[in-house]
Amino acid sequence: MYRKSISAILALGLVLSSGSAYAQVKSAPNEHSAVAFDNKVIKKINADNMYNTIAYLSEQPRAAGTEGEYKAVKYIENQFKSFGLETTIQPFPIYDTQINHVIVKINGTDIKEKPNPFSGSISKQVTAPLVNIGKAFPEEIGDLTGKIALIERGNITFTEKVQNALDKGAVGVLMYNNSSSGNFSGQVQDGQNIPAVAITRATGLQLVEQLKTTEVVATLDVDIEKIEKTSYNVIASLKPNKNKDTGQIVMVGAHHDSVPVGPGANDDASGVSVVLELARILSKTPVDTEIRFVTFGAEERGLLGSYYYANSLSKDEVPRIQAHFQMDMVGSKDAGGDNPFGGFIMYTLDGKKNLVTDLGAAAAVRIRSENISYGQVGRSDHQPFHELGIPSAVFTHAPLEAAYHKPTDTLDKISKEKLQQVAEVIGASVYQIARPDTPALVNATVAQELVDYSFENRPID
Repeated sequence: MYRKSISAILALGLVLSSGSAYAQVKSAPNEHSAVAFDNKVIKKINADNMYNTIAYLSEQPRAAGTEGEYKAVKYIENQFKSFGLETTIQPFPIYDTQINHVIVKINGTDIKEKPNPFSGSISKQVTAPLVNIGKAFPEEIGDLTGKIALIERGNITFTEKVQNALDKGAVGVLMYNNSSSGNFSGQVQDGQNIPAVAITRATGLQLVEQLKTTEVVATLDVDIEKIEKTSYNVIASLKPNKNKDTGQIVMVGAHHDSVPVGPGANDDASGVSVVLELARILSKTPVDTEIRFVTFGAEERGLLGSYYYANSLSKDEVPRIQAHFQMDMVGSKDAGGDNPFGGFIMYTLDGKKNLVTDLGAAAAVRIRSENISYGQVGRSDHQPFHELGIPSAVFTHAPLEAAYHKPTDTLDKISKEKLQQVAEVIGASVYQIARPDTPALVNATVAQELVDYSFENRPID
């Protein structure tokens, strides 16, 4: 990650100290200072615009593949076009499943719960010895040829766990929850052609204990049908002045879909509202770097839209993308608990600092005189970009609010102050890369000061 973006880091005046990344704030009071440039962006931010966007988007649920999502997509497209941005709708297939039956037997007897198939699981019946492989880290796995893997959820993605088991010869996956909150639905990716089934933690732990003393033979019998639907990404590009084009790209994203049961005012109409507001402002501001504003579909179904978009990037584009700023649930007045700065926090996939968190931390101090911490979380659309080696982080307020993924995630829970807060920090961070006097920032005769910021092991929910 750092190696891919080292030129951008040096150009922005960032240094490495004792193995950690530090953001440098341009603090001298002259026309070239970062604060002066911040004001070109943040003074134009209008929280009412963002609030109105959320009001429109949250009139109905926007579940991927529904009319509600398509209505939101067309609204976002029209907004981008009204700002003069080159805009594309990128359709991609998603699949609903009609479950005919899912059966799990242990030594010939049905388990005493209703198992769930993974999204994307193939229909197949297999009977084989069951082997406990913990959380499916590669170093924990022995030969699984012709066996069914019992796996605990957590730490790495569903698809990584399934692939690690496949690589060792597994013919099926039985995964149990990492919390007592009941059952869940994971997902497998194309090419992972084994049946994969989810069970509760209680049943999983019983099997772990049973395997300590006896051999266990499991049967996975999955019979499901796929029903194809369409979801969409919306991509808008702000092109730089041709005479000052650095050839670099910075991305700003959110997901526009909601869960089926709720209107998704905070999750994630709030993030979309900030994307659109920054697109409105930056479209009228000179830049020397391409800024791509993207809203992703089917995030709630396993980051499907962002993975589709990331996989569609050309080999030339990937190294040009210097940073990806993701916003997910950034407007709830009830999120964040008693944590400083309203609970505002940055999460990276690996729990390490990168260019995005450096810039976010520096902007928070410059603009708000607030320290913002960072932590480690996946579960949002920064993940596929991190996996491509692109510095990425998701910005949110944690812990999440009680209305998360519920019908009560409504407009009345939205805080204009939090929307303003996030838009200022992200807008200033993006403009720090894209403003015309960078990446030559290191050559500017401007006093600099370091901003250190800390890792915080704060759960997102």
